[in-house]
Amino acid sequence: MKRNDILWKSILEDTFEDFLRFFFLNADDIFDFSKDFGYLDKELEQLFPPEDDHYASKFVDKLVKVYTKEEQEEWILVHIEVQGYTDNLFSERMFTYYYRIWDKYGKRTTALAILADENKHYYPSCFKQSFLGTSLRFEYNILKVLDQCDRKLAESDNVFAHIIMTVKIALKSKKLNDKNLFDLKIQLARRLLGQKISKPKIAKLMKFLKFYVVLNDPFLAASYNEEVYNLTHKTYTNMGIDEAVIYIEKEEAREEGIEQGRKEKSTAFTKSLLNDKRFSLEEIAELVDVPLEFVLEVKDSM
Repeated sequence: MKRNDILWKSILEDTFEDFLRFFFLNADDIFDFSKDFGYLDKELEQLFPPEDDHYASKFVDKLVKVYTKEEQEEWILVHIEVQGYTDNLFSERMFTYYYRIWDKYGKRTTALAILADENKHYYPSCFKQSFLGTSLRFEYNILKVLDQCDRKLAESDNVFAHIIMTVKIALKSKKLNDKNLFDLKIQLARRLLGQKISKPKIAKLMKFLKFYVVLNDPFLAASYNEEVYNLTHKTYTNMGIDEAVIYIEKEEAREEGIEQGRKEKSTAFTKSLLNDKRFSLEEIAELVDVPLEFVLEVKDSM
């Protein structure tokens, strides 16, 4: 769950524009995508300090500042919760987030819950309260992963549809043997790599798939990594020799130029996970996608 929390937080930022378009069919008429999003996760955590045990930061939550296309420059807030298990207090928590966000910002907020649980009968969407003539009804948007149609997800050109497909495969994993799970994972990897999606975004999606859908069999896990490697390197087979050489040289130059920035980000991420003290060194290496030696080096430098 801790690993999945981190994966969700990261992928929501990496694909937030796609997420809005997936959730709201008229997103392009509502939101101004020419303006940057503002991620207010730290501010959201401050609304629920550690001593407030019941609402402490134990769940995947995002608070994002988004500009709209209204005549006057205006921004609203998008609050997202990813709920991976049945919780009878979930709607109460959503309402508590809402009124604390309103108290701090005084801005219109849309609340969205992604229900990534296995319970077919779990559909929280409303918090109600009534006493002596005073009543309250708070409703929020939900996306139930189990209810999403496989065919429509596969046909969708929205990147976020692939994320939902990944989560559906993970939910099926308990009912499948490793070989069937491997086959499903490879099918989705092939579909992803066949899409016209930017390389940086493909890399994020492939990482989400790699770590969210876990293959327990070491041989199949290694086979998956090898298959993905072969798939990603097929790019060169359709090029002439000279064209391929030029392409590779450009890629190497680009990689060299951003390597320093990537190393700095990996170092910062590794330090934050080490300070968190919830993960083993091996888990940190897997989450950051770096060798164990890199984690040990960062740990020794702290």
